[in-house]
Amino acid sequence: MEIDITENYQKLSGKAAEIIKNEISKKPDIVLGLATGSTPVGCYKKLVKMHESGEVDFSKVIVFNLDEYLGLSADNSQSYHYFMKKHLIDKVNIKKKNFNIPNGKAENPKKHSEEYEKRIKEAGGIDLQILGIGANGHIGFNEPGSSFNSKTRPVDLKEKTIKSNARFFKSGEDVPRKAITMGLGTILEAKRIILMASGKGKAKICKRFLKGPVDQSVPATALKNHKNVLILLDKEAASKL
Repeated sequence: MEIDITENYQKLSGKAAEIIKNEISKKPDIVLGLATGSTPVGCYKKLVKMHESGEVDFSKVIVFNLDEYLGLSADNSQSYHYFMKKHLIDKVNIKKKNFNIPNGKAENPKKHSEEYEKRIKEAGGIDLQILGIGANGHIGFNEPGSSFNSKTRPVDLKEKTIKSNARFFKSGEDVPRKAITMGLGTILEAKRIILMASGKGKAKICKRFLKGPVDQSVPATALKNHKNVLILLDKEAASKL
């Protein structure tokens, strides 16, 4: 595991975008695992600018998103489908057929999750997986206690995650209690992983994740079992290391 500490969020975002650009240049039909949340937004903005300037071509890129809230339709402004289209998918030349994200309105979430897992395998697996980290150490929506062998599945969200996500909704009652997420086992099958964390709010969990033992109570520690992981932190997120 490699740890890279950048001066600030802008430099963190730029470094992540540069890595993704270079990986696409080496393999135009790369399979990218992408994340939502505030942390990767800066990276996606930089990738859009790179695309607009002709530095990167997404026409053959295949995307699998980490997760989606259960109960939200794709056109709901708080869905991860909407988020990804707003910040990246609709602003670059990714083909519609190559953008994969769990269906929040799936009639049978368990069956849909199994089909999503199968699609990832049929695409050859994830080449580069982008991750953020939750305040309780979750990656994707793999909450504390998740098996390191877990696959794509429906999950119940912990109260800490629900409270953290409440800021995006009009009322606490509107926050989804369930989601579909790639499992920790699915994530660990990616050939390369980049986890990004930014801000003082992530400093405590970054210390616990990076300095503590491998433990299911901190799902991100599963990454210590992977041979090709880059942890990108800004100075604030690294302030307790």
